[in-house]
Amino acid sequence: MCGGGGWDPGEATDDTQMAVHLGESLLERGGPDLPDVFARFRRWAAADPKDIGLQTEIVLTSGKPWDTAAAAHFATNHRAAGNGALMRATTSAIYFAPRGRQATMVAAREISALTHGDPAAWEGTAIFHELVRGALDGGDPLAAVPSALADVRPDHRDRYSVVLQPDWHPDQATEFNGAVWPCLGSAVWAVRTTTSYEDAVRAAVDLGGDTDTVAAVAGGLAGAVHGFDAIPTRWTRPLHVPLPGAGDRTLHLPDLIHLAQRLADLRPDRGREATPCPSDAAGRRKPG
Repeated sequence: MCGGGGWDPGEATDDTQMAVHLGESLLERGGPDLPDVFARFRRWAAADPKDIGLQTEIVLTSGKPWDTAAAAHFATNHRAAGNGALMRATTSAIYFAPRGRQATMVAAREISALTHGDPAAWEGTAIFHELVRGALDGGDPLAAVPSALADVRPDHRDRYSVVLQPDWHPDQATEFNGAVWPCLGSAVWAVRTTTSYEDAVRAAVDLGGDTDTVAAVAGGLAGAVHGFDAIPTRWTRPLHVPLPGAGDRTLHLPDLIHLAQRLADLRPDRGREATPCPSDAAGRRKPG
């Protein structure tokens, strides 16, 4: 939040930019219009954002149609399990939460598949959707882990089961947290081992690595747990979200609150969105 590395204080990174584009598409199109989401992402990628995941950039600039671009990349590279689909999922998690576990997990997979052809990315995002849904229902999202895992594809369940165990620590990760499963595991760990929004985000950032994305995921879940009022005002005051590819708009706190309230209209008593802390690794290209 102090800026540096090419970022202004409070400037949001690609995680929040993509989340906003996704949330605005859901609201303006009245639901999941996958070609529209992909078109917004593509315009954003073409507008030279300060940061963009390598895999996401390749898919969005490939020139291939929305329904084949990610699959074609995965078929060629066989590696597409970056955290770039997970990082943007808080807005969609809020939007789909009222529709129940199956609907929210299916939506997560479909939206993830726009840029990530590896089912590992779909499953991690689906778990995150379900944990946010549980928190917005007033429950303990960590208690929802077993039921969420039960709905994960069997060939990916063990991997997520390991990183979501109550005694798992990010030091045990066998891959960089730019991959989707250690990213999710680290974010859940940050929420599980702290008692406030601020401490959860700080714990996520202090892990190092892909800090803005781990903090975005932790912040989304911590926001669902602790609520908007738990976010320090010294963080929200300088917050701003440039939106390349959308008329070069820049959203500030009132705009983000309005977006969150619209996403939560289906849940009149809950659902205010938390916003992530920018990275201390700005300017470094990420795998996702």
